[in-house]
Amino acid sequence: MDLQGIERGMKRLHKKFDALLTKMLEEHKSSSHKRKEKPDFLDYVLANRDNSEGERLTTTNIKALLLNLFTAGTDTSSSVIEWAISEMLKNPTILKRAQEEMDQVIGRNRRLMESDIPKLPYLQAICKETFRKHPSTPLNLPRIAQKDCQVNGYYIPKGTRLSVNIWAIGRDPNVWENPLEFNPDRFLSGKMAKIDPRGNDFELIPFGAGRRICAGTRMGIVLVEYILGTLVHSFDWKLPFDDINELNMDESFGLALQKAVPLVAMVSPRLPINAYSP
Repeated sequence: MDLQGIERGMKRLHKKFDALLTKMLEEHKSSSHKRKEKPDFLDYVLANRDNSEGERLTTTNIKALLLNLFTAGTDTSSSVIEWAISEMLKNPTILKRAQEEMDQVIGRNRRLMESDIPKLPYLQAICKETFRKHPSTPLNLPRIAQKDCQVNGYYIPKGTRLSVNIWAIGRDPNVWENPLEFNPDRFLSGKMAKIDPRGNDFELIPFGAGRRICAGTRMGIVLVEYILGTLVHSFDWKLPFDDINELNMDESFGLALQKAVPLVAMVSPRLPINAYSP
């Protein structure tokens, strides 16, 4: 009966997205000869579809892939960045240390560039710690068993829907020391120093793992590191109140892990005015 209008709204939104993606596909097909010198992601996908042998990607497959990239990379990335800034405002020494690292590597005469990120291990550690404590998708997208099987002695009947609790893995005291503490240093030394969020280490799988890992994993990591680094390096951050305990850190559960109360902060430039010019 769809009394709340959820299905109706979903169908209306689907039509808008489908029209947008159809227009993109048609534009790329009609101008493919002009784009040979600077092809983009969609050009590569279309070229591989036309040149591939065996099983081919359908138009629906390509639209689904693009939709995943668009929808999965918006509120998830912004949510992680908001959580990271909130944690640093709650722990001012972490914010100060991150800014000091950037001042040593980048200086204050220019803004952060993507090529600077590998030289900023503490910034990367902050991002990993945020992925651990505040994963953008607390329950990974569900998997369905295609046939009866056994996993670690458990019988899994065909058709079983499985959801991986990434949020619980990141807070498991059997895996992490003081899991409720926001401590980027845990990724700078010891056995956790080599842990990577790209799906190879099951202790930290904010983007999932295996063949069904998020298609935008690499892009998501770079976006979070670059945008967070830019905000921390280019601006000084301050709460509008003196008591950091007033900062609400409650979570709003959903497909993406958002703050129940959005972050409100005051920012001021910390670089020379000319550094903000394009």
